Amino acid sequence: MTADTVTDVFEAHRPVLTGVAYRMLGRAADAEDVVQDAWLRWSAQERDDVREPRAYLVRVTTRLAIDRLRHAQSRRETYVGPWLPEPVVTDFGPAVPDTAERAVLADSVSLAVLVVLESLSPLERAVFVLREAFGFPFAEIATALDRSESAVRQLAGRARRHVDERRTRYDVDPAERRDLTERFLAAASGGDINALLVLLAPDARLIGDSGGKTKAPLRVMESADKVGRFLFAVAKQPVPDSEFRFVEVNGGPALLILSGGKPDTVFQVDVVDGLIQCVYVMRNPDKLAALAP
Repeated sequence: MTADTVTDVFEAHRPVLTGVAYRMLGRAADAEDVVQDAWLRWSAQERDDVREPRAYLVRVTTRLAIDRLRHAQSRRETYVGPWLPEPVVTDFGPAVPDTAERAVLADSVSLAVLVVLESLSPLERAVFVLREAFGFPFAEIATALDRSESAVRQLAGRARRHVDERRTRYDVDPAERRDLTERFLAAASGGDINALLVLLAPDARLIGDSGGKTKAPLRVMESADKVGRFLFAVAKQPVPDSEFRFVEVNGGPALLILSGGKPDTVFQVDVVDGLIQCVYVMRNPDKLAALAP
């Protein structure tokens, strides 16, 4: 291969590699580092020995992500407050025209799924991501992880059961989610606590992630009353010099609040049967920098 060909081949597979790494790690910066390391290995590789570049690159990326995830999990034990993935703007583009395929990709990168994946072992998470999000054959996953195919099938089954048991099946209609978000914010900013509570499921939760660097709840809040009254109180203390924008992050509509032109808060909801089931409030500035206009 020429130098140009080497680069072209890698760039053709970069979206998949980045998608795998982000779903494994939950942080865009870490995913980019892993993909860069994969590039360095690819550029130094005797490529005449590589029959299937895609399989080789996915294998390298997955193994690098597993190593990084093991270190990250120990750091998260000292994280201040609840941990949420770094929100990323999702635009699957014309390369993914099929509605069903888009829905699968959006679901696999959703905050609800990524939070559950945090409770899997690194190997289980790798198998789940490669199989459920990208549809890799078990034989190819086995090669990537240097495991037998039967062992990979067992890991996949265990991971799938774990995710199904812990994750609520949220409605994924983006129009409904955006409509509820707008109504929810209007009720909060308008000081109508009753209108706010009507939109919340009785067992609604709020998960705030600040990393201890800004104000956010240090524990998961549960029940419509607690969530509603907390947000009602927050609405009385507006962000200075604020600007509001709707963006698509992690496969669904979200509200980005800017303060002085800089990202301050990302607000997203999950919806079940027309009611808000979970509210995500992301305020860790380290995780929001990439969303700057």
